[in-house]
Amino acid sequence: MVQGVSEIAAMCVGLVGLIGVAATTGMPMWKVTAFIEENIIVMETRWEGLWMNCYRQANIRMQCKVYDSLLFLPPELQAARGLMCCSLALSGIGLVVALAGMRCMSCFRGNQHAKTVILMVAGGMQFTACICVFIPVSWTGHVIIRDFYNPLLIDAQRRELGEALYIGWVTGAFLFASALLFLCRRMPADKGSFDVYNPPNLLSYRPTQGKPTLMSVLSPPYGVKCNDQGKYNCL
Repeated sequence: MVQGVSEIAAMCVGLVGLIGVAATTGMPMWKVTAFIEENIIVMETRWEGLWMNCYRQANIRMQCKVYDSLLFLPPELQAARGLMCCSLALSGIGLVVALAGMRCMSCFRGNQHAKTVILMVAGGMQFTACICVFIPVSWTGHVIIRDFYNPLLIDAQRRELGEALYIGWVTGAFLFASALLFLCRRMPADKGSFDVYNPPNLLSYRPTQGKPTLMSVLSPPYGVKCNDQGKYNCL
């Protein structure tokens, strides 16, 4: 009962993490324009993401433009593209694999050892997806904070932490919790069997009372014995 509840909880938490990874990957709010001076009138706001940068002016709709070249991006955003895509794929495949190991599914029914191994594999994939989220988000946050306090940069070149970074950190926590729920389980002692057909034990066969057996049918009748030529002779 407890393991069944933990499996459902792990699936729900992992699904929330998968949605968070997709949102973090697609959002352009990784780097936001920093307003440092005393002027509180904001005329233009700029966001920089993994796939596009967006501008928004006062009383004007947001306008976004996809990056023309991958090499134009800074190194942390180039690495973040690959890692976030890997995290999205690992999290999605991990949840699909975990479906086969749940108790409510008919796959490998009666073989708890195989189901436990499948769930642990899914937990490992969720943990790897968690690492693939934390690395680019933390790296990008470190670069933003470092450049913010760099005296060689002007105020227009400084950026602040965007909303996508905070969502990424929360998403990594959800994926880590899902991985723990999948991995923290006891391995059953009985490994079970993958055989679809189990042949009966012929050595334990016992004849039914009152029915002739094969040996009694083939044996000669009472009072008759076989000679050397295999023919029946009377006693």
